[in-house]
Amino acid sequence: MNSRNLLHPQIETLSMRDLSVLQEEKWRQQWDYVISRSPFYREKFAGATGTTPTLDDIRALPLTDKEELRKSQETEPPLGNYVACPPEDVNRIHHTSGTTGRALLIANTRRDLEVIARLGARGFFAAGLRPSDRVVHCLNYQLWTGGVTDHMSLEGTGAAVIPYGVGGTRRLIETIRHQRVTAISCTPSYPATLEQTLREAFDLEPRQLGLRLALFGGEAGLDSQRFRDTMEDKWGFRVRNANFGLSEVMSIIASQCEETNDLHCIAGDALFIELLDPRTGERLGIEDGISGELVCTHLEKACQPLIRYRTRDVVTVTGAGPCRCGRTGFRFRVTGRTDDMFNVRGVNVFPTAIHKVIVEHPDIASGHFRIVLAGPGPYERIRLRVEAAADLPRERWDGAARALENAIRGAIGASAAIEMLAFETLPRTEGKTSIIERG
Repeated sequence: MNSRNLLHPQIETLSMRDLSVLQEEKWRQQWDYVISRSPFYREKFAGATGTTPTLDDIRALPLTDKEELRKSQETEPPLGNYVACPPEDVNRIHHTSGTTGRALLIANTRRDLEVIARLGARGFFAAGLRPSDRVVHCLNYQLWTGGVTDHMSLEGTGAAVIPYGVGGTRRLIETIRHQRVTAISCTPSYPATLEQTLREAFDLEPRQLGLRLALFGGEAGLDSQRFRDTMEDKWGFRVRNANFGLSEVMSIIASQCEETNDLHCIAGDALFIELLDPRTGERLGIEDGISGELVCTHLEKACQPLIRYRTRDVVTVTGAGPCRCGRTGFRFRVTGRTDDMFNVRGVNVFPTAIHKVIVEHPDIASGHFRIVLAGPGPYERIRLRVEAAADLPRERWDGAARALENAIRGAIGASAAIEMLAFETLPRTEGKTSIIERG
């Protein structure tokens, strides 16, 4: 292990036993703080406030979900009654992206922001960003946490950060060339927008921009090695899933290192994580091969602390032991979301599973597609609109559709009906792209 590849080696290499001791110590303070300051949790846990439960004991406490938080903010606007700090301590307010429902207002104290930036910097550093880099940050700065908060995390690595935001693709390309940018932070679908502008406005190939590192987050698909290989071959940069998190929890709680394609949990000193069986709610052990819904409890959060918060993300543990990079946080892949799941003739289908099939066929599909859901379901088959690969002739579209339908049936166990579209029919966006169309 080379400690120079770790930003916070004293935390990132903690044994599970030592991490558990640290977490229990922080939890005792956090529980007392939340119960004394948050009306929401004082009422929610009214029958459990006599003594401080251990982190093992909290499995008996009820879960918190996003709808409760939304209702709290509607009832006691604008920030809700789960706020635990005095109003004068609120230092910044964002909102969530709203891709899974009405947006939440996210408030933080100065200390909260320091913790978020510390964890985020740890994640970006794990992904390979270094003080010698110039990174252009292309996420939305308008209210969403992905802008300013992730910007601060990028700065925490020591890298020089260019706060670009979204839109103005032509000027972005000029900025990258003029300022000799070495890394880009954006969604994994955004390079397709850059490719189109490079071709049409500059007559350049992606490799000619000279980027060495792409820090992605916010969308699915990065678990596919073929998708990553195709993008790396086209652009010449290294692809990193560097930005897994939730605005209401922490902006970044997991990131890839340079030794694996899986996500490292890098937030154990500020966050306690449970995996729950999606059917029974039973807590599962964090062991190789275990899949469960990610549930998060803050160990450090002053403004809007959360206890047993349902993220709705379903993850599969791919490594519970230490990694070759030296980090000891468990590794995982996101395999679906319980709120995106839909049923096709008795088969539960996750959009992420469909995404993985599509991006693994770059010879016939561009990687851009939409799932069409008419009505509440359940559905007879999965209806898809899929873009053809740039150089796929129209006479091969029917064969491509059948090949993708067969691949989906083999991978997921459900039938699909695919309509092929011309290359670049679907809009390219700078921010998060929704792959579900509901009718």
